[in-house]
Order: sequence, then C-alpha cells, then structure tokens
Amino acid sequence: MNQTFDITYKVLFRKYYPNLLFYATRIVGDEEAEDVVQDVFVELWKRKESMVVGDQIQAFLYRAVYTRSLNVLKHRTIANGYAATMEEINQKRLEFYQPDNNEVFKRIENQELRQEIQTAINELPEKCKEVFKLSYLHHMKNKEIADVMEVSLRTVEAHMYKALKFLRKRLEHLWYIFILFWLN
Repeated sequence: MNQTFDITYKVLFRKYYPNLLFYATRIVGDEEAEDVVQDVFVELWKRKESMVVGDQIQAFLYRAVYTRSLNVLKHRTIANGYAATMEEINQKRLEFYQPDNNEVFKRIENQELRQEIQTAINELPEKCKEVFKLSYLHHMKNKEIADVMEVSLRTVEAHMYKALKFLRKRLEHLWYIFILFWLN
C-alpha cells in the first residue's frame, strides 16, 4: 500500500499543485499561497495510512486549501489587529509622555516657574517688594498703593520701575523660553 500511495501521491502533486497554488494565491496572496498548498500535501502525506484516494480527491484538495487559507487569513487578521493595537498603545504612550501634552509635566513646570518668580520677587528690596505685590498680586492701582503705604504716588512709581527693572534682569532667561514657547 505504501509504494502505491507514493506513486499516487506524486501523480496528485504534479497534477493538482499548480492549480491549487493559483487558487490559494487568489485567497491569501503570493507570500503565503505556497505554504498553504504545501501544508495540504504534507497533511495528505501524514494521512497516507488511512487515506483512500478516489474520485473526490480533487474536491478534497480544494476544500483543504480553502480551509487552510481561511486559517491563514484569520491568523493574519489577529496579527494585524495585535500590531494595530500595539501601535495605538505606543502612540498613546508617546502622547502621554510628551511634555507639551502631559498635565503632570505642565504642573511641574508651572510650579518650578512660579517658584523661580517667587524667589526673584523675594530678592527685591522691602519697599519695592511690597509695592510690586500690592500691584500685581492684589491688583491695586498705584494711587491706592500710595494711600495704603502713606507715600507719594511718585514714590510708588519709582518702586514699581525699580522692581520691574530688577525682575526683567533677574528673570531674563525665562523671557527666551517664553518667546520660544510662543514661536512654536
């Protein structure tokens, strides 16, 4: 029986392989069609002890190629879905960790910026610091500040000028960052 099957197998392979390859190519494409058809013939060889080759062998081979092709397509869909999901996860990860889009980074940067500005304000001379805080932090007008501090309007303006000049110089490096931020 083995020698008879060997001869039959070779005849079947030569007769049906080209057409089965063409059929599989139409379903799965060039890259995997040959593997599909070869798998079908390998499976046929493995079943040689129990396989009876009859009139229905052509239908059997086409059905086997069709089934194997469906399995390849299902696997491809799963693999592509996994790849797409991984790509989406990686994209989300990149977006999350990008400093411009991440709220945590923004809070840290804002906190550091506020701390640096606060440190610079605290370096001001006492009267300048008091005038600056009343003006910018408490939103008071120069006239109101002069009344509260019991000094002249001209004195308040002089302290504001001195404070702003000092802060511009002290925080000069932040202006470059600020300008770059607005240019982007």
